[in-house]
Amino acid sequence: MKKRMILVAIILAVVFAGIFGWKAFVNYKIHEFMSARGMPVVTVSTAPVQRVLWHERIRSVASLAAIQGVTVTAQLPGVVTAIAFRSGQAVRRGALLVQVNDQPQEAQLAYDIAQTHLAAANLRRTRILYGEKAASRAQLDSAIATFRGAVARVAGDRAAINELALRAPFSGILGIRQVNLGQYLAPGAPIVDLQSYATLYANFTVPQGEFARIKTGQNVQLSVDAYPHRLFPGLVHAIDAAVNSTTRNILVQAVVPNTDSALRPGMFGRIRIVSRQTHAVLAVPPTALTYNTYGDTVYVVKHAKIKGHSQLVARQQVVTTGRERHGLVAIRRGLKAGETVVTAGQVKLRNGMPIAINNAMQP
Repeated sequence: MKKRMILVAIILAVVFAGIFGWKAFVNYKIHEFMSARGMPVVTVSTAPVQRVLWHERIRSVASLAAIQGVTVTAQLPGVVTAIAFRSGQAVRRGALLVQVNDQPQEAQLAYDIAQTHLAAANLRRTRILYGEKAASRAQLDSAIATFRGAVARVAGDRAAINELALRAPFSGILGIRQVNLGQYLAPGAPIVDLQSYATLYANFTVPQGEFARIKTGQNVQLSVDAYPHRLFPGLVHAIDAAVNSTTRNILVQAVVPNTDSALRPGMFGRIRIVSRQTHAVLAVPPTALTYNTYGDTVYVVKHAKIKGHSQLVARQQVVTTGRERHGLVAIRRGLKAGETVVTAGQVKLRNGMPIAINNAMQP
C-alpha cells in the first residue's frame, strides 16, 4: 500500500513539474521574442519650447460702481402731489422730481412772515423808546430776540418747503419710479435711483503678494459677460490704505470711461492690470502637459541608442507651470529653450519609449 502511494506521488510530481516547466518554457520564449522585437514605436505630435515676451498682468474680479449714485428719498412726511419725471429719464442737476404736499408749510410760512413784520415794527419802536430813555435795555434785547426768532422761523419754513420739492442732486440717469401720485411718503421712503455713470469705478481686490506690482496710473482692461468680445480700457485710480487682515487682500479702484453707457453700476466684470514692463518666459502648448497630483509632467523628445541604432525616445519630465496666456502655458522649471515636447499621443507613451513624429495633425 505504501509503495502505491509513493508511486502515485512520484507520478503526480512528474506531471506537475512537466506542466510548470512547460509554462516557464513558454514564458521564456515569449519574453525572448518580445526582447528581440523591442518596444513598439508610437507616433506623436510635437512642439518646440518657445521663449516669448509677456507683459506682466494681474487678473481679478471687479464690481462696477457709479462715481455718483444715490437713491432719492423723502426727507419729510407727506402726500405726493406731483411726479415730474419718467423712469429711465436723463435729468439735470436741480430738476424737480417729486412734489410733496406743502400747503401746511406755505400757510405756516405766511403766518411766520406776518409775525416777522410785527416783530420788526416792535423792534423799531423799542429802539426809539430806548433812545429816549423810555425803555430798558432788557426790553430792547427781548425785542431783538423776538425779531430774530421770527426770521429764523421763516427760514425754517422755507427750508421745509424746499425739502418737500425733491430735486436731482446731480445730473444723471433715473431708474425705475417707486412712488405713485397720492401716495403717502414717510421720511426715508425711496423714490427713485439716480446714477451718473459717464465714468465708472471698478473695485477689485488683489493678493498682498501682488501689491508691489500695482501703481496708480497703470492701464487696466475690463471685460463683462454682456459684451464678450469687447475690452473696456481704464486706469488704476486709487489703492486702499491697508490690507484686509482677514483675507490678506488689498482693495484697488480703477476708473473706466463709459461714454456710450454700455456699462451699468453693479455689473460684475473681469479685470486685468497690464504692466508696461515685459519679461521672457519659456512656454509650451497646454496639450503638452499631463496634470497629476504628484506633479505636472511633459514628455521631452530625446535621442537614444537602441540596439546600436539612433532612435527618438520620449523622456518624462516633471515641470513647474506658471500662467496661461495666448494658448501657451509658462514653464518656470523643468525645461530649456529649444527642447521639443510631445503635444499629442501621451496616453500611449511610457518613459523611454521610441517615437515617430508626425506634425501634420496638431491638437
